[in-house]
Amino acid sequence: MNESKPTAAEDITEIIRQLSAHYGLWLAESVHQLGLEAALDAEKEAGDRFFTILSGKLGRALGLRPQDLLSGVDQEKLDKIGMALRSAWLAADGVWFQAIEGQTDMVTAKRVNDSCWSRFSPLEARRAKDILSLPENGGIQALKSALGVRMYAHLNSWEFLEETDNSVIFRMTECRVQSARKRKGLADYPCKSGGITEYTGFAKEIDSRLRCECIGCPPDEHPDEWVCAWKFTIAE
Repeated sequence: MNESKPTAAEDITEIIRQLSAHYGLWLAESVHQLGLEAALDAEKEAGDRFFTILSGKLGRALGLRPQDLLSGVDQEKLDKIGMALRSAWLAADGVWFQAIEGQTDMVTAKRVNDSCWSRFSPLEARRAKDILSLPENGGIQALKSALGVRMYAHLNSWEFLEETDNSVIFRMTECRVQSARKRKGLADYPCKSGGITEYTGFAKEIDSRLRCECIGCPPDEHPDEWVCAWKFTIAE
């Protein structure tokens, strides 16, 4: 029997794949067993500890201090690495959707997708608050800052309009997913249900007073200058 062993690069790729899956399964099952709030608290503790451990182990393996792991990489390459990882995140979302849709149907895939966003958006908001040291209930300014460090903030084009002390409109002027479909001659992907789940959960985690209203999102008709638009308001 001939057994072909994986190359070192293939082995590392497989390790990353299984590490990511295991971490995600712990988070998903924690949500199921404990509820979202407690699971996000646990993720904060586990995630902080895990990435400190990971940095230390990689540093020792490479003979570097953890803080020096990427110190020799210039800013342009760091930016490219960041963009590659963010676009890979988007690709992972897409291939999972397609896999579920292929096994079942679009309705089921959308249900799974919306459920994932109901958990990921609050996590992403909490990470933004931690990264930026945002206060609890920081209002519109905190929301704007947090939206600016999301994964999508680096992948799509967007803008803020009609800002007041208690409200702001956020518009996605270019969306990678919809642009790709347009290039293929396909209709917009009907992402409104997922968008409502995504933006509502994100805003609420930033400031519990924030409410989200969908101005328009596919399958809604929209002008060429934007793909989806959302109004955030602080409830009186």
